[in-house]
Amino acid sequence: MRRWPLVALTLAVLWLFVRGVDLTLRNVAQELLIGLVLGFAVAALFRRLFSGRMDLGRALRATPYVALYFVVFVWDLVTANVDVAARVLAPSMPIDPDVVEIPLRVETPFAITTIANSITLTPGTLTMDYDDDTNTLFVHAMNAPDRDAIIDPIRRWEEYALVIFDEERKPGDPVPEPRSDGDPESGGESDE
Repeated sequence: MRRWPLVALTLAVLWLFVRGVDLTLRNVAQELLIGLVLGFAVAALFRRLFSGRMDLGRALRATPYVALYFVVFVWDLVTANVDVAARVLAPSMPIDPDVVEIPLRVETPFAITTIANSITLTPGTLTMDYDDDTNTLFVHAMNAPDRDAIIDPIRRWEEYALVIFDEERKPGDPVPEPRSDGDPESGGESDE
């Protein structure tokens, strides 16, 4: 199957979310029709960007993982919003900011970008940098007394992203250790 029609369908579904339609059958059908027209027009116009074919079977196998990623991300988003709101409304709550180094198993640019954007969209965390040599994200957390509390949600997202983006590594594979190269900025110790 060609890729651009699937992109058009994705754009049509995204149109529904962007428009924020009332959940009546008539409104959803009207907005979906508008989304399909616009989605197919845009995808057809830019179809050269989506060259090649897509393995429909692989896409169908990845669909449950996309849904899981979305559900887990929304849950993490809601709980992070509540936590940040509580800290804003109760200034006596502790804030212990830190930068956490997170080596990744995903390696494709789309997977790395998806995880980095998910981190930044979650209140209280921000993707600061990405080191291409070590495949590591540097994440600033507003409150990080326990680094595992910052890393665990990201690892869950990564488990799903490994399947969604058809990565070489698979869910359950070990996480690479952070590299210490003697650079004081990377947290490594010098041999001198």
